[in-house]
Amino acid sequence: MRLSVPATAIVLPAEPVPLLLTRLTTVFDETEDRLRLTGEVEGDAPVVIWLTQRLLIRIVPVLLNGLTQQQGAHALQADVLHSFAQHAARAELTPQAPVPATSTRAAWLADSVALSLADHAVRLTFLCPDAEHAASVVLPIQALRQWLGIVYDQCCRAEWPLTLWPAWLTDSAHTDRPASALLH
Repeated sequence: MRLSVPATAIVLPAEPVPLLLTRLTTVFDETEDRLRLTGEVEGDAPVVIWLTQRLLIRIVPVLLNGLTQQQGAHALQADVLHSFAQHAARAELTPQAPVPATSTRAAWLADSVALSLADHAVRLTFLCPDAEHAASVVLPIQALRQWLGIVYDQCCRAEWPLTLWPAWLTDSAHTDRPASALLH
């Protein structure tokens, strides 16, 4: 028996079109015990995305691995090169006013992050469980290093386990700036 269904009868759930975030503020929220990402959307209200520790420990190693593969050197050389690059990234990070978290367009808990790694940038697309919301940010490698440094600082503030962070990143965090200096 063959069943024929007209194409107009098939309704697929619509994938949300990701908002493009132009700037991101990353802060640990003690009450929520989560990272709050407040993203600036050009010409629109900011969006708040919550990241759990559980999700973060899944995406950070992938991002770090992408940086390691990009370097393409032996382990000891790579650590030294990463350490220099991380120090340079932190040194170039300039203080900015945080993206305001008031009167946001939307707020949601991300349950997954789609990553797209390229030679010179990474795209992170944060997705919510009910597929209602999505937001993407494109980070050139230097900005990725800066953001990872900020995330590390916030993980320290949260007193979350730090075993996934490599020495080349943690060493630069302790020598460059206090943990509370920069959030974006």
